[in-house]
Formats: sequence, structure tokens, C-alpha cells
Amino acid sequence: MSKARKLRELFEKDGLIRIVGAHNGITAKLVENAGFEGVWASGFEIATSHALPDADILTMGDYLAAAADMNDATSIPIIADCDTGFGNSNNVIQMVKKYESAGIAAVCIEDKLFPKVNSYVSGRQDLAPIAEFVGKIMAGKSVQKDKDFMLFARVEALIAGWGQAEALKRAKAYADAGADAILIHSKKETPEEIMEFLKAWNNYKPVIIVPTSYPNFKESEMKKLGVKMVIYANQGMRAAIKSAQNVLSYISQHGISGIDMNIVPMQEMFDLQGMTKMKEDEKKFLKSEKGDVKAIILAAGDISNEESFKDKDLLKDIPIAMLDINGKPVLQRAVENLNNIGLQNISVATGYKSDKVILDGIEKIENPDYQNSGIADSIFKATEKSLGERNLMIYGDIVFDKEIVERLFRNSSDIVLLIDSSYQENKFPKKDLDLIKAKYPPIKSEERNMRSVVLRGSNPILKIGKLIPRSEANYEFAGMALISRAGMGILKNAHEKLKQDNPDRHFGFIDIVQQAINSGFEIQGVETDGGWAEIKNFEDYKRVCRLLAEPYDKLPGLGSHIQIE
Repeated sequence: MSKARKLRELFEKDGLIRIVGAHNGITAKLVENAGFEGVWASGFEIATSHALPDADILTMGDYLAAAADMNDATSIPIIADCDTGFGNSNNVIQMVKKYESAGIAAVCIEDKLFPKVNSYVSGRQDLAPIAEFVGKIMAGKSVQKDKDFMLFARVEALIAGWGQAEALKRAKAYADAGADAILIHSKKETPEEIMEFLKAWNNYKPVIIVPTSYPNFKESEMKKLGVKMVIYANQGMRAAIKSAQNVLSYISQHGISGIDMNIVPMQEMFDLQGMTKMKEDEKKFLKSEKGDVKAIILAAGDISNEESFKDKDLLKDIPIAMLDINGKPVLQRAVENLNNIGLQNISVATGYKSDKVILDGIEKIENPDYQNSGIADSIFKATEKSLGERNLMIYGDIVFDKEIVERLFRNSSDIVLLIDSSYQENKFPKKDLDLIKAKYPPIKSEERNMRSVVLRGSNPILKIGKLIPRSEANYEFAGMALISRAGMGILKNAHEKLKQDNPDRHFGFIDIVQQAINSGFEIQGVETDGGWAEIKNFEDYKRVCRLLAEPYDKLPGLGSHIQIE
């Protein structure tokens, strides 16, 4: 249904139509969100938004562009305040063509001489001859293509002080010339003048009023007297100016500390501007060369009781994924890296302090039973709604270089784990490692420096677990895996088998990988030599902060071999 048809239907139904003024897309959207039936593309507000008088200084193009923005931003009808029609009958013809083509539901023109001055300004309220204005109405109606498009005639006789008789005469002439409704305007501080007109008019044609100067006129009384539409023409902008003045005055005196309670949060701004919808669309339609990929960041766990963190209260109120690393949370660094290689569909499995996981561009999937479940439960909860053709799983406590993610995508196996050969050389030996025994041993450091030797693209994993002797292991799991849709099915079956055999246990990712290996499925490893770091304790945190503060060209091991662990 066209917006013109929507507006026409509102006129055909019983009841008062409530319209509010706006001057751009965002203010129009606020009007719609507040539940009003339509938007008044206010000439006064549009001129004011340019810091110019409401006196026909802007061009038709300026007003049309603003109305079109409002129309694009909303799903409700836009009624455009078109002043005197921007000239004579020829200008009105062009105006109707342009506004109708832009999807505007109705235009309103007033019977003053061009250039007009705002009706609430004293003096210079000169009226056009009735015949001239009738000609404008007939010209405008003659060129509309959509029978539902409407043209309203605004009578300014009461504004100019010409009295009721003149107002009624003009209104009758305009109605008979084809105007779809009459807007009768008054700047008196009480509604008596309007009420007198309404009683004499006797519902000859629909009437519109703008009660700016007589705000005590109740809507219930308007309905009784036959008003069809009320336009609250400029209160939104006046409120915004007042609020902005107060906030800016406070900032000037005190800075921005404490101001948040008086301004909307950034997330609400993103919602209003359409950022949230844009990110949803990106997930659906913005495909990368990697195809249909869903990224899953596992951030449900709670390590706040780890002794070194507990002492410093660092994770008392936030999960590890929101821990600040030189100005950016761990999670933000991960999401930015993924975005930079074309991945937009990102889900974050949350649990501990889930309400503190706030970041644009992610879908939060909460695991409320995170304390009594394992990582495997979070993985399958995060994928129960949807799976990608390939699914990138990343632990939420790691920082990483995007190159190591790219390396995973070069392997087309159903289940591919990122495995790190540098852990044995690390001068900060870690406890509680997810160790791996792979078919082939790591390439030696001296061989890696030869131009002819590169890290392997695939290395079958024989064992994975925390209890593998270090003397037997040759890699560490780097907290990242790429799993096809079929691979997810394999891991889900492995998880079900583990739960059947051990109903009281909860399982991690490495548990289900080992079960899949035990069941005969081949799991591939893609080798890296550093390029990532996990944060398990305060020493890890300090080291990562220090290393990421260094200029990129000073980090040990450049390019694909950055070793930040």
C-alpha cells in the first residue's frame, strides 16, 4: 500500500489523525516510533535546521530533499509543508510532480504572497488573491498521477486579521477548487477563533488545525467540533533545542562526567540510524570470498577467581572477553580482525557477566547454565539457531593476528584446528595446556627461515588433551577451529556419545574432538608459529598489553610469523 493510500484511508475512517513536525530522517523516525500516524515535513523546522528564517529563503529542492529523507526513514505518510507553492501555478505543477514522485503522501500550500514570512511573526502577512490561489490548487490537482495523493489548502485569513467571513469565503473557494482538506490557521492564544470557524464550516470538507499558540485545546474537543487532523508542528524541535542547550551548558561548565543520564546511549543512536539493521543485513547478504561463514566466539566462562585476577579485582564485574587491552576489549579486537577479513556473521556465547558484553556487530547467545556446563554446551547453543557452511570457533580469551585465521581457511577439511608449534620454545611456560600430538613434527626454526620452506597447510591430529605428556606432544591447540556443517554434525554426535557414557560430566571442545578421533574421524591441524596469545592470568594480561603496545614493526617475527605469546 502506498503512503498516499495510507493517508487517504486515515481520512476515510472515523477519528482524529495526529501528525507531528520533523525536519530530517531521524526526527521523522522519532515521530513514527512515538506512535503518531504521520509526519509534517515542517517548513519552519527545515529552515531552522539550516539556521535560516522561515521566509522562503531555501529552495524547493532543499525542502524536497528533507521531505524525501523523512519518507525514506519511515513507514508512515509524510505531509510536506510547501509554503506558497514556491511560486505561481507553474511552480505548483512542478512541485506536485516532484513531491509525488518522491513518495510524499500530501502537500500543503498556503494562500500568502511569495515570499511568505512565518505566520507567528508580526507584520507582512500579505494574502494572495483568491483567484490566484484557486488556480494553484487546480494546477496541482490536474497533474497528480496517484488518485490518493492529497493537496491541502492552508487559509491564512485569520492570521492576517481579515476575519471569519474572509476565512470562510476562501476556505469554500479552495474546497470547491479541489483541495482535499482545509488547514485553518490561527495565532490566538485560545482556540475560540478556530472553534467559531469550525461551527460555521459545518464539516463542509475535512479540516486541519495547528494548535501551536493555543495548546490547551483538548483533542476530545477537537473531535466534537469536527477537526479531522491536528498537526503538532514544531514541539519536537523546540524540545531538542532546549535539551541540547541544557546539556551543552553543563558540559561547558563541568565536562561530560555525569552527563550520560541526560543523553541517549550510543546503542539507541545506532538503532535509530539503522546501524543495527544494517549489520543484520550484512550477515544475510554481504558475502565474502570465504562463502557462508559463521564465527562463534566462546566467552561464557568465569576465571574471575583465578588467584592473580582475584587479587586485583580485574574480572569482578566483567568477563575476560571485555578485559581492556590498551584501549580495546579482547572481544572488540577479535571482532575487528574478523571484520577486516570479511566476516560479519558473528555470534558470542556469553555466560558470566553476560550483561557486560556490549559490542556492536555481534549476536549475543547467552548460556545461563554456564557454571554447570562445558564449552561444548556453549558451542552447540550458539549454533542451534543457525549454522554456516563453515563455522569459525574462537576462544574468547585470546588475541590473535588475522593472518592465522586466513591460514585456517586455506584448508578445506571438515574439522580443522589451529595448532601452535612455538609453545615449547616459549620462555613463559604455561600450565594447563591443551596439548596435541600430530602426525608430523613441527618444522624446525632454522628450516622456517628458509625461503623454500613454509608452514604445513595440513597435519593430521592423533591426540588432543591436557594429560598428554609434554615429551609426547608436539603442538598446542591455539584456541581456534574451522568446522564445516558436516563437521559440526560429527562433533555433535561425539558430544552425545560422551554424555551417554558420562552423564554427570560436562565436556570441553578438546574432549569432543578426541571423541571424534576415537570414532575414526580425521581431524586436521593447520600449523602456526605464534601469532596469538591467551589470557589465563595476570602475567599473561601484562605481557599481552606490553607486546600490543609496541609498534607493529618491532614485534618479534614479522608478517605471518608474529609471535606475541
